[in-house]
Amino acid sequence: MTGVCFCGCLFCFFFFFFLSLDVCKEIGMQNETPSVGQPFAFNCTFPPITFGKVNVLWYKNSRKIPVSQNVHSRIHQDHTWILFLPLAWEDSGIYKCVIEETDHCYRIHINLTVAKRSWCDNSGTSVSTLSDEYKQILHVGQDDSLMCHLHFPKSCVLDSIKWYKVKKKFLLTAWECVACDSNAISCGCDFLAERVGNGGRIPKIIYPKNNSIEVQLGSTLIVDCNITDTKENTNLRCWRVNNTLVDDYYSESKRVREGIEVPVSFQDHTFYTVNITFLEVKMEDYGLPFVCHAGVSAAYIILTLPAPDFQAYLIGGLTALTVVMLSLVGVYNVFKIDIVLWYRSTFHPNGTTEDGKLYDAYILYPKPQRDSQSHDVDTLVWKILPEVLERQCGYKLFIFGRDEFPGQAVASVIDENIKLCRRLMVIVVPESPSFSMLKNMSEEQIAVYNALIQDGMKVILIELEKIEDYAAMPESIQYIKQKHGAIQWSGGFAEQSQAATAKFWKKVRYHMPPKRWETSMGLITH
Repeated sequence: MTGVCFCGCLFCFFFFFFLSLDVCKEIGMQNETPSVGQPFAFNCTFPPITFGKVNVLWYKNSRKIPVSQNVHSRIHQDHTWILFLPLAWEDSGIYKCVIEETDHCYRIHINLTVAKRSWCDNSGTSVSTLSDEYKQILHVGQDDSLMCHLHFPKSCVLDSIKWYKVKKKFLLTAWECVACDSNAISCGCDFLAERVGNGGRIPKIIYPKNNSIEVQLGSTLIVDCNITDTKENTNLRCWRVNNTLVDDYYSESKRVREGIEVPVSFQDHTFYTVNITFLEVKMEDYGLPFVCHAGVSAAYIILTLPAPDFQAYLIGGLTALTVVMLSLVGVYNVFKIDIVLWYRSTFHPNGTTEDGKLYDAYILYPKPQRDSQSHDVDTLVWKILPEVLERQCGYKLFIFGRDEFPGQAVASVIDENIKLCRRLMVIVVPESPSFSMLKNMSEEQIAVYNALIQDGMKVILIELEKIEDYAAMPESIQYIKQKHGAIQWSGGFAEQSQAATAKFWKKVRYHMPPKRWETSMGLITH
């Protein structure tokens, strides 16, 4: 039982193995009707595949053995070509060309029918079987020319080309072609069975070089085919796509056209330029080989979309991002206070939870000698600050002179209670000698210094009036001004006219910690 299973598996393996060997993509069938007794060659080409490194083999009918590559055989393979030197009646049949890549296989079939030779005798003509691309028309009364289409591999030498009028069996001269009638005209040449070495008569295509060209969709493109050829050669020079002349392939849209051939003569050769013009490049043109032919020579171009310019995208993206960031920074700087206050009221940040502080701000203020200044300071400290910050905003303030215990030393009050506050609010007036207590009393100076330096407390400096020079102020006040800046009071001193939404109070609230709210869960901070 084990042996049967093994043999069955082995049979399946070889069956699928040999089956996989014959899996080739069918390209198509081409019909050829050459004349008996004449040399004939056919090139197995499937651009751009055959322009690369591929293995090409020719077979006749269903034979498993490839066509010989011996150059002395009447029928042999020369690179991608199959040659019949000359054709015999028995050569009729189906020939196949197998193109093998590393991972792909392609197959082209040729239906070869050997016909009676009729182009050089008086028995008639078979021009009705001639391909449209080889048919040429001469107009009476006009100068024109005929092109002789002879396709053979580079290794073959084609001697001088002769033209014949089919029913006359004599050579044509230049003046006879001008007045020729509707009779068919054929051309031929002597075929020399010798091989071409370096510097033979094969046209050389300088450009293109089987290369790709990056081009934008919708743009206009002109590509030159540059060719050098000997002066006596009459090779056909043209552009083809999908084995069809470009002008015929785009006969309806005329979007892609072949230009006029421009020859430039030199002493020993002629330089030809034949261009192809794309009036508008479309998606269907990309990846399609456009082949320039010059006799047996050929070279192609393939249009490709340009690779994305990531550097340009990166620079553009970074520039746009920079502009956006600068715009956001500018908007934030202008509306910073409103943005922060809106954020606090909307999202209720929990910034002061369990910090061990009892007060939101310690209020330190001077005692001016002038009655008017003293009245304004007292109104601000004792009435307006509690009204706006405590009642309207929910803050808790420690006001020096209001909240300390009786009999406490000034230095002790400052030192102990500042540590229980989240902010230090200092109110100053111009030429305020009462602040000399901070100059003269080292304990108060040390307490404020500790609050600013050691505890890292944020300070809010409020100018009751515009102060031009801080030189007369204590060093601690000068330090606060230099580090934190100052908010200048604006508005009157009527207690009823104050609102937390005023510009001055927005600035103060911005520097204050997030405000505190009462909820059913207890006291939370925002």
